[in-house]
Amino acid sequence: MHSDILILALITGAFTWGFRYLPLRMDLSDLRPDSLLARFLAATGPAAIGSLFMAAVMPYLSHPLTTQAPLVAGVLAVLVVFAVSRSAVVATIAGAVAFGGVTAVI
Repeated sequence: MHSDILILALITGAFTWGFRYLPLRMDLSDLRPDSLLARFLAATGPAAIGSLFMAAVMPYLSHPLTTQAPLVAGVLAVLVVFAVSRSAVVATIAGAVAFGGVTAVI
């Protein structure tokens, strides 16, 4: 393994750990909702979800359009079920079932 890849993995791991562990240990009781830190912490969740989504989708975009059917079905299921139920849990399960169902058929 190249040392630059190992260093990058260690840095990424340290920041991931910091983003998950430190907010749990910080005393945020006197944090104003409009402060810079509060807005930063509120934005990390959606930013993490967006980056994970893009990391999962990018490999599919380099394949032919016919192999993207499970991705399209899963994303559409998540969007439709979330719009109806407003539940992230139910929408995620629906997306996984749609993705798996289309994958099994293809």
